Amino acid sequence: MTAGVEIDAGRIATAVQACPHVAGLHAGRFGEIATYLPGGRVPGVRIRPEEITVGVVGHYPAPVRDIAQEVRAAVGAVDRVVHVWIGDIADTPQPA
Repeated sequence: MTAGVEIDAGRIATAVQACPHVAGLHAGRFGEIATYLPGGRVPGVRIRPEEITVGVVGHYPAPVRDIAQEVRAAVGAVDRVVHVWIGDIADTPQPA
């Protein structure tokens, strides 16, 4: 991503939720993984100048490594580090 271009938390949330190994977004134990915007908040995506953190619930039996790779690919090319925080694993298998 080009420096100075706005990173869209809503786009990231939508793209991550479409990942096959992701059951949903997770805002963290205290709701700390979120982006606050005028008129609302995007839980599960925290954008900071030096990093992006995405909190997710994975599908069983996907390996953590695969979940993280899928989430980073969904975020796309950005000018900062992308951290993937897996807050839980859904006990239902991922859809076929």
